[in-house]
Amino acid sequence: MKNIAILGLGVVGRGTADLLEANKALIAERVGEPVNIKYILDLRDFPGTPYEKKVVHDFSVIENDPEVELVAETMGGSHPAYDYSLAALKAGKCVVTSNKEVVANFGEELLAAAKENGVSYAFEASVGGGIPIVRPLVTDFIANKIVEISGILNGTTNYILTEMKTKGKSYADALKEAQAKGYAEKDPTADVEGIDTCRKICILTALATGILPEAAKVRTIGISKIDGADVKLLEKKKYAVKLLGRMKMQDGKPCPIVAPFVCGADSPLSHVDDVFNGITVCGNTLGQTMFYGRGAGADPTASAVANDILSILKDGKTSFAPTFNKAADGDVIASENFVCRRYVRTNMAMSEVEKVLGKVVDLGGAYITEKAFAEGEFDALAGMFDSALRVL
Repeated sequence: MKNIAILGLGVVGRGTADLLEANKALIAERVGEPVNIKYILDLRDFPGTPYEKKVVHDFSVIENDPEVELVAETMGGSHPAYDYSLAALKAGKCVVTSNKEVVANFGEELLAAAKENGVSYAFEASVGGGIPIVRPLVTDFIANKIVEISGILNGTTNYILTEMKTKGKSYADALKEAQAKGYAEKDPTADVEGIDTCRKICILTALATGILPEAAKVRTIGISKIDGADVKLLEKKKYAVKLLGRMKMQDGKPCPIVAPFVCGADSPLSHVDDVFNGITVCGNTLGQTMFYGRGAGADPTASAVANDILSILKDGKTSFAPTFNKAADGDVIASENFVCRRYVRTNMAMSEVEKVLGKVVDLGGAYITEKAFAEGEFDALAGMFDSALRVL
């Protein structure tokens, strides 16, 4: 029998426990022996539930039990999630997490601790919910140099933008509906201001390049200031606005950014709607590959957590062992140098616009540049226009 512990019986923790219990027979067959949830760490007691007798309130009970082979951290936040994860790794226990904040801030240290103690630290559920993206980046692109990643990495913002596009809702009304449906938190800042997406693109960048950017240094622009007039105009021209986390290799180094981008109908990301996520990965030999699916919610995220648990229990304690390092000075191209084309909306005549931006495509009251501008270069020009967005 394989014994595990779950830290936190919230939405993801409960979903993981329920999945492991519901598929107990199938899991035992595939792993080769039963998987038993021996402990659940939580402040609450959950009387009357199937987990009532498994609950403990002291992490040291789990840390000091040699029968526990693996710990699933589903608590959220940096502390005590990081502290418990590190302690578990040092105790020779594998750790699986859905916590993108901890991975983005402490991933290098936790992976090093896992290697030092002969165990794995796995985090498939930290990016893309139930979409397999972390392990493919580690294993399936091993023969390719990854030159670009672009992803819709937050279901909340994608739902809001979809409502604005398809139903003409204002940002405020779409956000209110997202909150009513449980897609957005009461305080939606981490989602709508791009913080969540930033953590995720930092993790993907680290897996793709071996360098973990510091999230605080990545230019991060959310969707709260998007004008519905732009969404409406672009929708008529078969374009869609999406909040993207992007990383491009520029001058041989990763350059990450988070911002709303205009996506043309020829981009698969323009057709990813509602709460779904989509991620494109471009390898220098393979070209572009797309990953698509449910990017949030209890079931998809729990599925990713459970898959990590079972893969490690089946394949061995050291079966997942990526490595990356925190970015040092000069390792990452600053977001201010990220280069892309631009969309602008203005009452200026096309001839006047082209004096400033060079040749443009006329959308009728708005234009898309043929020239690609660096962030810093365009910053000085953006104030001339009623609105401006980046173009994928």
